Amino acid sequence: MSMKDVYIVDGKRTPQAKSGMDLKDVQAPFLGAYLVKHLIDNTSIPTDKIDEVIFGNTGTPAKYPNVGRVIALEAGLHKKTSGYSVHRNCASGMEAVAQAYIKIASGRSDIIVAGGVESMSQMPLMYNKEMTELFAKLFKAKTIGEKISAMSAFRPNYLTPIVAIEQGLTDPFCGLNMGQTAELLARELKITREEQDIYANNSHAKAVEAMKSGKFKDEILPITIGGNLNKLLTDDVGPRENSTVEGLAKMKPYFDKKSGTVTVGNSCPITDGGSALLFASEEAVKRYNLNPIAKLTDYHFHGLEPERMGMGPLLAMDGIMRRTNLSLSDFDLFEINEAFAAQILAVSKALKDQTIAAKFDISKAWGELDFTKLNVNGGAIALGHPVGSTGSRLVITLMHELKRRKAKYGLASLCIGGGQGGAVIIENLKR
Repeated sequence: MSMKDVYIVDGKRTPQAKSGMDLKDVQAPFLGAYLVKHLIDNTSIPTDKIDEVIFGNTGTPAKYPNVGRVIALEAGLHKKTSGYSVHRNCASGMEAVAQAYIKIASGRSDIIVAGGVESMSQMPLMYNKEMTELFAKLFKAKTIGEKISAMSAFRPNYLTPIVAIEQGLTDPFCGLNMGQTAELLARELKITREEQDIYANNSHAKAVEAMKSGKFKDEILPITIGGNLNKLLTDDVGPRENSTVEGLAKMKPYFDKKSGTVTVGNSCPITDGGSALLFASEEAVKRYNLNPIAKLTDYHFHGLEPERMGMGPLLAMDGIMRRTNLSLSDFDLFEINEAFAAQILAVSKALKDQTIAAKFDISKAWGELDFTKLNVNGGAIALGHPVGSTGSRLVITLMHELKRRKAKYGLASLCIGGGQGGAVIIENLKR
């Protein structure tokens, strides 16, 4: 079956803010609904002609169990527009993008909005097993005596909470949290603390320069916040203008306190944010007189051992380049998520070293990753990593920068908790 072209009409994201800061009171669906409304309102597409809304999200809010559908309705789309949510850990937003691609490319759909949202601030604290069982006994108790008997079993340590975000960032198979997997790569590939801190500092410097020069204005849609919705958040809350390598060097290792090199300073922060893209078929582009920015040409996901999940981009990039017969030199820009400086430096090392690549069953070293083309406006170490959104945010950032530079091809990739990698290729149409 021949595949149809898939066009990206536009893409927008929220400003991103560190957990507990400016976006802490904005629930996940509302990080996406206003983006969707904006994308549709800026076209001639009737609200009842959107085939589907697909959103990535990992910390599903109890109040909004299907974030994608809530976003569709909150955005004012017709009730017949179906909506659903997807979960592929860090690549949830990219999974939404991939599903939009395959549905339009196969001819099943014409217009889809896809993206991701995450309110990491609102990921809950949970009762432990003992307290949960006590509540169950209390609810079953019918008499005062039974209730008193149930309550007599209470102990203060029953109130020790289970931190949902901590559990979510710990792999259930290898038992390592994400930071510990970065430590493993740093040790195995001899990536130094200084290399990590230099990389992190550069990320902040690039992000600050991009903010000051207005490079994010095309991709960020400001959002109203505050109890009375009386504040407009226009910029990311995270990039540090005062960042220095010397300052980063003073931070203590966080995941291996004795001999580690990974710190909160050379890792991405926990973040809130959302992103959305409008996809269309060629028929829809003509029918509604749309002016797309780019085409999504292909995607690829790949698995690997969970304890080395940070190498996911290596395998995903290898897979997508083999599928498309493209090489590193064919790409004008790369957006690779900076989960940890150690992780992205490890991927870079493996791309050019056949000995390392072979350990991941890759038969070809693709060559040097040109850092002048990589995350040119800073990455997640500065901008943050709202887990459900990052996969689609990377595509949006890449698309707008390709347009600005009048460049042709861009590749977005990221590692995925649980031992996976994802990658997509887009072609800029505004050259």
